[in-house]
Amino acid sequence: MAIDLDQLRTFVAVGEAGGLTAAAETLHLSLPAISRRLTALEQELGVALLTRSTRRVALTQTGREFLPRARRLLDELEESLLGIRETAAQRRGLVTLACIPTAAYYFLPATIAAFARRFPAVRVRAMDLSQEGVMDAVAGAAAEFGIGMEGAVHPDVEFRPLRRDPFVLACRHDHRLARRRVVHWAELAEEKLVGVSRRSGNRLILDRALLPRGIRLQWHYEAEHLSTSLGLVEAGLGVAIVPRLALPREAHPVLVARPLRDPEVDRATGLLLRRGAEPGPAARTLIGLLERGMRAALPAQLTRPAEVA
Repeated sequence: MAIDLDQLRTFVAVGEAGGLTAAAETLHLSLPAISRRLTALEQELGVALLTRSTRRVALTQTGREFLPRARRLLDELEESLLGIRETAAQRRGLVTLACIPTAAYYFLPATIAAFARRFPAVRVRAMDLSQEGVMDAVAGAAAEFGIGMEGAVHPDVEFRPLRRDPFVLACRHDHRLARRRVVHWAELAEEKLVGVSRRSGNRLILDRALLPRGIRLQWHYEAEHLSTSLGLVEAGLGVAIVPRLALPREAHPVLVARPLRDPEVDRATGLLLRRGAEPGPAARTLIGLLERGMRAALPAQLTRPAEVA
């Protein structure tokens, strides 16, 4: 089989860019050259990877299944060519990880920064995905490992819990509930709540914990990602219920967090690893930093003590 790297790179570029024109701009190639490479790859494999029409190009089912494998093949080859060394000072390469938004927004950047200070030659690709997307990325080898939450199950993925995070109330420091040390769920009945969509794993955890107790939250705003939810809170549009890990470790100029009681609701957050696959040396080093960071004590509550009643 005479498949070459240029054909794989072209297919991955088209799959990630979502079209021939965008891929051609990324690879600095003409559209005919892109088309020839894709046609040659399909002929070698004996299957159609894309469907073409006069208006758009889309991946076939086979193409969608092949994309993460092709991406992984290129990543592994790149790591080999860059010569990853077990000696940390000489380590080179690429680490690809998938992460749920609640960990990606504040926690992950600080950990990657610490990793970069120690190993500046290692590149890190962070895929910000839903819980289901993280699971699929790890299972399909698009990511060497993932950061996710307990709940979803996949036969090819192992969940390694690292910490439990309580759900807390996030509000502006000038909100009336910011003056409270503890907030009870019943006190949220009249508040404009900012939540995430029903597809979110966090939403499912809350529903399972609260509905049996007769607590029904009325979401005034819904967003797909945590960063959007917190942005709405900062703008003064409402208050949000988020895992503690999702908030900054240090004092924030606008946001504060308050514990939620009766009941206390939490979730397990940890690593997602592909069964039977050993992460590369660089990935193992980053995993070690993540484990230590996630197992550390919860940061001090975001608060302005003088304002708390």
